[in-house]
Amino acid sequence: MATKTLHFPSARHLHQLYAGREDNLAFIEKHLGVTLVSRDDWLQIDGPEAAIAQTESLLGFLNEARTQGVHIRTPDLTRFVEMIARGESDHLRELFGKPLVVATNRKTIAPKTLGQKLYLQSIQTHPLVFGIGPAGTGKTYLAMAAAVSALLKNQVQRIILTRPAVEAGEALGFLPGDLNEKILPYLRPLYDAMADMLDAEDVARLTEKGVIEIAPLAYMRGRTLSNSFIILDEAQNTTPEQMMMFLTRLGEESRMVVTGDITQIDLPRAKQSGLLEVQRILRDVPGIEFHHFSGADVVRHPLVMKIIEAYERYKNPISNNDGDEAR
Repeated sequence: MATKTLHFPSARHLHQLYAGREDNLAFIEKHLGVTLVSRDDWLQIDGPEAAIAQTESLLGFLNEARTQGVHIRTPDLTRFVEMIARGESDHLRELFGKPLVVATNRKTIAPKTLGQKLYLQSIQTHPLVFGIGPAGTGKTYLAMAAAVSALLKNQVQRIILTRPAVEAGEALGFLPGDLNEKILPYLRPLYDAMADMLDAEDVARLTEKGVIEIAPLAYMRGRTLSNSFIILDEAQNTTPEQMMMFLTRLGEESRMVVTGDITQIDLPRAKQSGLLEVQRILRDVPGIEFHHFSGADVVRHPLVMKIIEAYERYKNPISNNDGDEAR
């Protein structure tokens, strides 16, 4: 058995590394086989030398995450600990080897949670990524940021935005206006995100030239999308047939990001969600990444996370009675 004491700039700094919760220290003890004693601005680690080294690495990664602007929450710490326990330190080292930021014309965007950082890294390294989780986790916003950045760097030639128009039953021909005007209300969240990253004049000019394209999901059939960054939003409202049709549009030098919230499916009860089914079908296919957000990744008003947690407790009363805090 050995002992090592780590010192930090302040007690507040140390508390931020384990989200200020004593049970998080207990979680580290259980999974890494050490004993921890925290006082003021120091943390004492007792245990086998290998376990102490793992714990020191964990604290180092947590500190680096804090330095890069990640607000550490319990699910983030849990994920860190589990990765260290599985011997995945190299993956964490790669993740925090350099700050992960996305530059656009109007602002530089950085992930605010570990979940967002892993998601953004997946988008940059995989041709097809699914971002699944509740509202406010940044899944659509970060996908749009990655798309705009790729366009500005000439990595793709166009951005294609699509979304199922469930409320209109895909019968867009009966709505007034041209195609863009018909589908615009359904793509408003994507446009709102884009407005943060490009000037309105640039958006209008690029849309007019077809560099930014509005493509209703119902109109995608038969196309091959090459040299493009394609975003399918609200994918929980696709049918299995629509999902397969969309995914098989992927062409040369293209990337796809599919986002959705499986708790907000608006399809008729008789129809299966394509987003639910695709996770079972494609989960083991190389090159495809499924990223699941939790309430801990919500970056909207603090009440949004509390609302999500309250709904989860209401829907899963048994797991909450057992003290499940896996959110």
